[in-house]
Amino acid sequence: KPDMLRLAFDFIITWRETRTRPNAYATAITLGGPGAVFWMWVIALLGASSAFIESTLAQLYKVHGHNSFVGGPAYYMKKGLKQPWMGVLFAFLLIFTFGFAFNSVQSNTICAAFEEAFNIPPSLMGVILTSLTLIIIFGGIQRIAKVSSIIVPVMALGYIFLSLFIVIVNAKHLPEVIELIIANAFGWEQALSGGIGMALMQGIKRGLFSNEAGMGSAPNVAASADVTHPVKQGLIQTLGVFTDTLVICTCTAFIILFSGVASTKEANGIKLTQMALNNEIGNIGTIYVAVAILFFAYSSILGNYYYGEANVRYITHRKWAIPIYRIAVGGMVMFGVLASLELAWSLADMAMGFMTICNLIAITLLGKYAFRLLEDYRIQKRNGVKNPVFTKDRMKDIENDLECW
Repeated sequence: KPDMLRLAFDFIITWRETRTRPNAYATAITLGGPGAVFWMWVIALLGASSAFIESTLAQLYKVHGHNSFVGGPAYYMKKGLKQPWMGVLFAFLLIFTFGFAFNSVQSNTICAAFEEAFNIPPSLMGVILTSLTLIIIFGGIQRIAKVSSIIVPVMALGYIFLSLFIVIVNAKHLPEVIELIIANAFGWEQALSGGIGMALMQGIKRGLFSNEAGMGSAPNVAASADVTHPVKQGLIQTLGVFTDTLVICTCTAFIILFSGVASTKEANGIKLTQMALNNEIGNIGTIYVAVAILFFAYSSILGNYYYGEANVRYITHRKWAIPIYRIAVGGMVMFGVLASLELAWSLADMAMGFMTICNLIAITLLGKYAFRLLEDYRIQKRNGVKNPVFTKDRMKDIENDLECW
C-alpha cells in the first residue's frame, strides 16, 4: 500500500500539470473570445506568487505520515491558523471539487474528443471510463500508474513539440494573433458589447483551472517532497505555473487562433483544439488529440481521486468512508459524460471558487511566514550557501507548531 501510494503520488507530482490544458484554453476562447487569453496570462503571473506561498506553507507545516510527509491547506489551517474547523471545511471543498466536479470535466472532455475522432457514442465511452475508474481505484492503481508514468510523459512531450513546431511555422502570423488578443481584451468595441467582461471572466476561470495556483490543490502534493528548505518547493511550484500557462497553454491558444476556427460555432472545448490541429497537420490531429487527452485526462481522474482520498482520510479514519467515496467518484465520472459541456464547467467553476476563497483567506493570513522563509533562503544564498537549510529554531515564535524541521 505505501509503495503503491508513493508511486501514484510521484506520478502525479511529475506529470499532473499536463492535464487537459488544451481544453482549458479552447473553452476560454470559445466562451470569452481571444481576449480571454490575455487575462489567463495575467492570472498566471499573479498565480505564480500564490503558488509559491501555498506550497511553501505546506512544506512548513507538513507532518510525518506512515512512509512520507503529508500536508496541505487543511494542515496549515489547523496548525498555523489554529482553526481545525477551517481545515475540515477545506477538506470537504477539495473532495467535492476534485473528486467530483473536476472529474466530471475530465470525463466530458475524453468523451467529446473520442466522439469527434472515432464517432464513439458518449454513453458507451462513459460506461467504459466509469468501469475502468472503479476497477482501478478499488485496487489497480499501481499497474496503471506504472503504464501512465511512461506513456503520459511521451504524449506530453509530443504535444509540446508539435505545438512549438506549429507556432514556429506560423511565426509570421504571431504579430497578428497577439494584436487580436490585446484588441479583444481592451478594445472599445468589446467594451461596449460586454466582451471585455466575458473575456476577463473566462480568462480568470480557465486560468485558475489551468494552473490551479491559489486553489490549495498543489500544496497537498508539494508537502510530500523531501527538501532542505520550504522555499525550494515553493519556487518549483512557481516555475510550474509559468511553464504550464505561459508556455504550453499559450501554444495551444496560438494554434487555435492561427487556424481561424475560433470564430466557428460548430465546436467548443476540446473539439475546437482538434479542428485547429486538423487545419495544420490534417486528420491525424483529431486522432492525436483524442489519444493524448485520454491519457492526460484519465491520469487526472486518478490524481483528482487521490487528492480527494487524502482529504477523506484527514476528516475521518472510518473504514466505510473510502468505499463510499470511491463509488461516488465513479458516479460523477458517468455524470460528466451525460452532462453538457456548459453544465460540467459550471459545476467545476462553482466548486473551484469556494475552494479558492477558503484557501486564499488562509494564505493571506499566513503569508508573512512564507516571506520570512524567502528572506532566510536569500540570506543563506547571499552568504555563499549553495544548499540552504531550514531548521525550526529560525522561527522561534511558531517553533512548537512545526513538526518536521
